[in-house]
Amino acid sequence: MLVSINEFKSHLSRYVSEAQAGQSIELTSHRKVVARLVGIPPSEGDGISRLLTQGIATWQGGKPVGAELRLSERGKPVSAQVMEDRG
Repeated sequence: MLVSINEFKSHLSRYVSEAQAGQSIELTSHRKVVARLVGIPPSEGDGISRLLTQGIATWQGGKPVGAELRLSERGKPVSAQVMEDRG
């Protein structure tokens, strides 16, 4: 599809949506093609978004809650370990 730069600027979101849907948009300046807009189709996602899409995981919209982690107060403080390692 040939589109002038002025037309493209006026209706940017429409042409970006068309490109994402698979339409190739060729931008023209003074009736010469100067650029091509090709969309990247939406991907299935990876990681957590893929698990949510497949229904393997659910999310209620809140912050994730993890296992309670308790640090013990045994041993030397990290700062003392660092100073000892430096010599």
